[in-house]
Amino acid sequence: MLMTTIVLAMMVQTPSATVDRTRVVFTKCLNTHMLKSLDDKKSPTEFEMGLKSICTAERGAFHAAVIALNRASGDSTADATENADLQVEDYHANFSEKFKDYSDTGTRPG
Repeated sequence: MLMTTIVLAMMVQTPSATVDRTRVVFTKCLNTHMLKSLDDKKSPTEFEMGLKSICTAERGAFHAAVIALNRASGDSTADATENADLQVEDYHANFSEKFKDYSDTGTRPG
């Protein structure tokens, strides 16, 4: 009985751990691109337009992990996909705002 509980607990934690791991990799990639774009003196518009064409593997892994976590929690495929889409969009918006702020002030992340 105890072993079954431990195994089930590990199964529940696995999708969450995967989301955490893929989130770190995805945001690290976005941050690297942001720093390079700041060095290259790209405009905020150029940076934002390029976001969907970079970090595709990292974004895909994060997106899939979020879907798997939500599906494991009982969400429908449509709801899980919508949530994953929104999370990716939030990261893109967040990095676009950060880039604009750094670009406007001529500063870089510390």
